[in-house]
Amino acid sequence: MSEIEHGSDQPAPKPGKGWLFKVATWAVTLFCFYLVYTRTEATAARESLTVVEYLLRFFSEADWTVWLMVMIPYSLFFFSVDSHATWRAIRWFNAPQLRLVQVLPIRASAYILSLVNEQVGKGAMSLYLAKRHDVPGWQALSTMVMLGLMEIYQLLFFSGIGVLIYYELVQEASTQIRLDFILPAVFAGAVCYLPLHILFFRGVFGEFPKIRDAQIFRAFREARPIQYLLLLLFKAPNLIGAVLVYTFALQLFNVDVGFGQMLAFLPVIFLAAALPLPFHAGALLLWTVLFPEFPEVGVFSLIMHTFFVLFNAAIGVVFLPKANAELFDKEAV
Repeated sequence: MSEIEHGSDQPAPKPGKGWLFKVATWAVTLFCFYLVYTRTEATAARESLTVVEYLLRFFSEADWTVWLMVMIPYSLFFFSVDSHATWRAIRWFNAPQLRLVQVLPIRASAYILSLVNEQVGKGAMSLYLAKRHDVPGWQALSTMVMLGLMEIYQLLFFSGIGVLIYYELVQEASTQIRLDFILPAVFAGAVCYLPLHILFFRGVFGEFPKIRDAQIFRAFREARPIQYLLLLLFKAPNLIGAVLVYTFALQLFNVDVGFGQMLAFLPVIFLAAALPLPFHAGALLLWTVLFPEFPEVGVFSLIMHTFFVLFNAAIGVVFLPKANAELFDKEAV
């Protein structure tokens, strides 16, 4: 019996709880959109405009040609960096013989599945490793969990640098939420947790077999401290690129936001986007909280994200024939 089949012995979540979670997430999402709408409406009213007129003016003044010339190369750059980091992790923990050219089509095609659900996209990589390299499902998934943890720490790391350098900007943005207190507290907690995490999975605090020996945590057991750092560095160019791209893109939309603000706030916004809310409603609201003088940036963020995921999916379509061959053709190279 495979590792995944063993996982099927876990009790399925009760349908009632599933519906309650969906209702709660949609209620929070609608509330977030309502707050964004009321903030935008108030700003538009001060200029004697409706919300529609205000947003149309905002988007009509943007330089869309230059915006596309920035977004397309950035999306390709993101795909390259993301695939490289994924390839490195899989070579370390699952398939040492794997080549980067083998990862590219699978990683790209996963972007198509991520349009529906991010976890389904990760499942494509696990399926590939199981079929082509005989890697048990849970062991492959453990590598995805490892990558996810370092994605979070990458965001926290760069946001911490931004907050440290531009702390006065954080204080200015803390009129509605005490970010000047919350963010340093989160960073301090993350700094304290990571060494304990590494020591725990290296057995320093005892065995704890039910947790430490679980297949889902296999990558954590095998990872050396230097590999945590390397994964963070492998992923770092994407976040640095995002800060530069968002700063420049906002200038194209006539929103005066500096690099320091983006460095401090964009990683936090990306963390909010990871919340299980439809349309990344948490990030949408956080944009308007962090930049209250520009409530329209919430809609701007939706356009940025929508283009990014759709273009990544288009990259996946290009690689799809090769990905299908890798997954289903026994003779694929």
